[in-house]
Amino acid sequence: MLRLFLAGLAILCACLTANAQEGGLQPILQEHQEIIAKSSRKTIKPAIDAIAASGLPQAQVMLETWAAKNMWMRKSDGQFFAGKKAEGRSYELTDFDTGEVVGTFEKSDLKQMKPNSGIRAMIGTALVQFQLMDPSRAKRSAALRSIQRDPDGALLEPLRASINEEPDVDLKAQKQRLERLLTIGYDEDTAARVAAIEDMSDDLGVDVRAALNPLVVTKRQVAAEVPTDANIATILEPGSDALSEADAYDLLVARDLAAPHVSPEGIRAALSANIDGGRVGGVPVAQLNSDASRAQAYAALAEAGVVPALVTQADVEAALGAHVFFETYVEPSPEVTAAAEKALEQIELKVGLNQTLDLTLDAISLASIYFLAAIGLAITFGVMGVINMAHGEFIMMGAYTGYVVQQFIPDHTLSIIVAIPMAFAVTFAMGVAMERLVIRWLYARPLETLLATFGISIALQQLAKNIFGTQARPLTAPSWLDGAWVLNDVVSISYIRIAIFVLAMIFLGLFLYIMKRTRLGLEMRAVTQNPRMAGSMGINPGRVNMLTFGLGSGIAGIAGVAIGLFAKVTSDLGSDYIVQSFMTVVVGGVGNIWGALAGAGMIGFLQKGIEWMNPSNTLAAQTYMIIFIIIFIQFRPRGIIALKGRAAGD
Repeated sequence: MLRLFLAGLAILCACLTANAQEGGLQPILQEHQEIIAKSSRKTIKPAIDAIAASGLPQAQVMLETWAAKNMWMRKSDGQFFAGKKAEGRSYELTDFDTGEVVGTFEKSDLKQMKPNSGIRAMIGTALVQFQLMDPSRAKRSAALRSIQRDPDGALLEPLRASINEEPDVDLKAQKQRLERLLTIGYDEDTAARVAAIEDMSDDLGVDVRAALNPLVVTKRQVAAEVPTDANIATILEPGSDALSEADAYDLLVARDLAAPHVSPEGIRAALSANIDGGRVGGVPVAQLNSDASRAQAYAALAEAGVVPALVTQADVEAALGAHVFFETYVEPSPEVTAAAEKALEQIELKVGLNQTLDLTLDAISLASIYFLAAIGLAITFGVMGVINMAHGEFIMMGAYTGYVVQQFIPDHTLSIIVAIPMAFAVTFAMGVAMERLVIRWLYARPLETLLATFGISIALQQLAKNIFGTQARPLTAPSWLDGAWVLNDVVSISYIRIAIFVLAMIFLGLFLYIMKRTRLGLEMRAVTQNPRMAGSMGINPGRVNMLTFGLGSGIAGIAGVAIGLFAKVTSDLGSDYIVQSFMTVVVGGVGNIWGALAGAGMIGFLQKGIEWMNPSNTLAAQTYMIIFIIIFIQFRPRGIIALKGRAAGD
């Protein structure tokens, strides 16, 4: 009895061992051995699907090993193992099921599995369901990116199962959002899909629209009567704007529901193929030189049954009248398509509103750039009445000053902090020198001032080319200004533009403080309104003019540093802003800082609006803007905010 019991126990253990082996991964690999060894992208999918669907914990390790080209097949029995290089040309093989080393084998006894990029992509998709629960956050994040690139309905349940167990808040939110998107496209429950669509109807993400748009795709159909089991989008009437009679008949022909039209070339070919004794259908070949004669001959052949009869207008009308034309949704569920259309309408409205907000932010950003570039000109031209054509070159000098500072101070944040006062000092000194040497001799002579400053601008451009060359120089923004402030997938604005807007507002406040709260501002206003009276009160007009011109030039230098952070720093940098600066001052109102602000806003919004209406041609947009401004000045020559009193008369 004891022997029988021990024998039975041995048999039971053997059976359990056999069952354990049969339930492992190796039997699945052996079942698909041929296609795995062949490694063809066209045939490998069943093997990958079987491995992924096995639910075995070792399947993830095996797939990762395969993707890394570390899986080997033993030629003697065709079994697959993880391989690691040993001494010489031998490899140490490890069993996937047990994790134990089975031995070391020569490379000649093995075959390495080398999946190509296509197979690795398929393996990556299969690994997703394992990686969603992986302890590594990087792998879980990579799995979500893989699902986004290649969504699959089979991944919906593993994704749902991983949401509650996700410890990372950000990844959990991504999983929840991705689960909603996959539910929209792949869930078999109509109610669940409709609920997911309603949940995502407030989301402006491009991926949401990408998930909803296929649900409202239609295809044109024709039948003897409208089918009752189809998801009908609309009924089409032949001859309407939606469906012409020609297109409707072509659809019948494509569905083999009507005879095709015979083309002139087809008629000629049929006549050529049926010449009999110099005649075709009783008509001599020599007379087949007109459409009427060829039609007569073809009709005779058709009556004899040799060729198909020509399709007449009556035939077309009869065929169209016997059929119904309609469009059906590709998506079979009416509830889903109705929910998708409603959601897309809501999203489209919100996208339009957000595009308006985005355009407004772009216009404000552009206006702040123009205002920053025009503040200095508002002082020199608006207050002093000097037409300084070299104002753009002061902007260029400020940008180059920032570049030179960064060559000595590699820290970009510190270099910008140093560059701003340095640019002000350099361009202030250049402005003072220019006023003392040239401008002071040309007051009240605008034409000579214009020509002189234009010559100076050309000289400064050439000087910059001689020093820095013609190649654009980089003025690098600090790292904390990289990127953009993103509200959603529609609205965003770069941090550099925000910084320029803040800088423009700072200088607006600084200029107002100088003009209203300082002795220099008081003297500037006095000299602007009545130089002789100011001189009689002990004010030196020459000194005030010098400091005023220097202040305007210095602010232009600071504007150059700001503009250089996003524009190319070249000798022609100032030329891109001089016209807009003059337009800003003139349109806003000469001699008024608030007018410059209003002018910058008007030009910024006008330019962005025209570019939005004509985005493919920015040069045309600028032309239209200049034409509009010329017309505007005709009706309001003193600008948006005109000076009043004695200054206006001057």
